[in-house]
Amino acid sequence: MEKLMIRGGRPLHGVVQISGAKNSAVALIPAAILAESAVTLDNLPAISDVAVYSDILRDLGAVVERKDDIIRIDPSELKSVPMPNGKVKMLRASYYLMGAMLGRFGEAVIGLPGGCNFEPRPIDQHIKGFEALGATVVNEHGAMRITAKELRGAKIFLDIVSVGATINIMLAASRAKGSTIIENAAKEPEIIDVATLLNAMGARIKGAGTETIRIEGVDQMHGCRHSIIPDRIQVGTYMIMAAATRGDVTVEGVIPKHMEAVTAKLREMGATVEELDDAVRIISSDEPYHPVDVKALVYPGFATDLQSPMTSLLTQANGVSVLSDYIYGNRFKHVPELALMGANIRLEGRSAIIEGGPLSSAKVHATDLRAGAALVIAGLTVKDGITEVTGVEYIDRGYDNLVENLRRLGADIWRETTSDDK
Repeated sequence: MEKLMIRGGRPLHGVVQISGAKNSAVALIPAAILAESAVTLDNLPAISDVAVYSDILRDLGAVVERKDDIIRIDPSELKSVPMPNGKVKMLRASYYLMGAMLGRFGEAVIGLPGGCNFEPRPIDQHIKGFEALGATVVNEHGAMRITAKELRGAKIFLDIVSVGATINIMLAASRAKGSTIIENAAKEPEIIDVATLLNAMGARIKGAGTETIRIEGVDQMHGCRHSIIPDRIQVGTYMIMAAATRGDVTVEGVIPKHMEAVTAKLREMGATVEELDDAVRIISSDEPYHPVDVKALVYPGFATDLQSPMTSLLTQANGVSVLSDYIYGNRFKHVPELALMGANIRLEGRSAIIEGGPLSSAKVHATDLRAGAALVIAGLTVKDGITEVTGVEYIDRGYDNLVENLRRLGADIWRETTSDDK
């Protein structure tokens, strides 16, 4: 077990390069198995979820070769193997194997997803989509058995906007007979990224990034090469870190349009954000930050994955801010840990009422990926003492080279080995 040690109080300065998007990679890797020949993905993030997914595909018979930020997946000898337990339980995004295996083989037995534990992630909209395409779905002792003699296109209206369900239905429908229309589809950039890969593999998908996606099923798909989009959650986290430490940081490898909700809130608080062609620069002043109200919503709203990091920044504002999460109402497990650092935060339903004030060092524990980022940000703001953050395995699921990047920006942060105790 490892822990992060942070001696805060240092403004971050310099340039940081962003890797490919975690939320794209965990969908693109299973999407590759729909091809009959090798798929190469560039700009791959070096995160633990990618390593686990690589192992899963090898267990299914794929040849997976990885070098630096490039992965080559040859699924030509892939077998339909039941995976009710084991590595799939380690991933929240393992459900993408359902749509991919269903599209490729007409069947899938996949264990229900694991990963971060901030809130159960229902897959009822995924199941609704599979059943509309002609599949039978049965829950067998915590694993989903999905079978279809033939997948046929359908019109599917999602009751709630769901990134996972939108992608899963796209995967299965790409190999279905006839036309599929997904209404009330999610619009996140990762949806467009997956559709771009699938189209390069021979799929026929239109409307990705809008609320209506149209898919014409194809009989076969082939390999290709694809570059993963930048990780907008990483970008937002470094933007928030720069503001929280009163720094001056340029984040490179960015699509600025993806960051509009974060940029707007940082500017509202009083930070300067400069948008460049493929970078953003965050410049802080010594003036007190203004309190703001933040609502985590579906894209293009403020991302729920940045709600936890934003909580830490709002402790640095001069006044009371309200942060509400309309995606995951229980995603506040970082709040008791921030309270150990002296944060004045009150929870009311889906909202956190945050009164700004200085934080102090403490021993805290990350209970999920983004909560971990929030605690690192909090530790970076503390001017006295050393903050210890355990639960590093969650942070490693979504932030590659975090310690190295922060050290290059001037932070005093390092890893230490610890016992299993908190």
